[in-house]
Amino acid sequence: MLDMAPTVAAFGKVRLKAQRGEEMPIGWMIGRDGKPLTDPKRADDGLLVPVGEYKGYGLSLIIGLLAGTLNRAAFGRDIVDFLKEPGKAANTGHVVIALAIETFAPVDAFKREIDNAVRLMRGAERLPGVERIWLPGEQSHLKRLDRGKHGVPMPKPLRAALDAVARDLAIEPLP
Repeated sequence: MLDMAPTVAAFGKVRLKAQRGEEMPIGWMIGRDGKPLTDPKRADDGLLVPVGEYKGYGLSLIIGLLAGTLNRAAFGRDIVDFLKEPGKAANTGHVVIALAIETFAPVDAFKREIDNAVRLMRGAERLPGVERIWLPGEQSHLKRLDRGKHGVPMPKPLRAALDAVARDLAIEPLP
């Protein structure tokens, strides 16, 4: 399974940077003038940068067309920002591609080839300072396990916002 945005950073990460009062790294977004945009509070003035330059743009386009246009959902700028327009349907689309492995190859042989590919990647020569070669999803999986065990860290601005909502609603804030 692969769940990803075909951009350098997902828009949720831009929102998180804005919430924390942090700048975005150069390369996440560009302004309409084509120059780097690092202020996440100005995200509406810019565009997320696709992964892989023009090839990534092609990948982003095809995924957007499959996830949006093909299933009659919104595409690109037509997607409603549910944070700016609460209550309005976002009409966000998704694409799911399921393959019957046995149609292409025996399942056991496919699994062996996957194991071989993983061993090949893990055994590849590392760049200086690189301790481990990660496969997609591994770091997120480990983070999920850690947070299940130790809790989810909460940025101070989010905590303050939640405490303010609790005060407004006259309920107990989080402990």
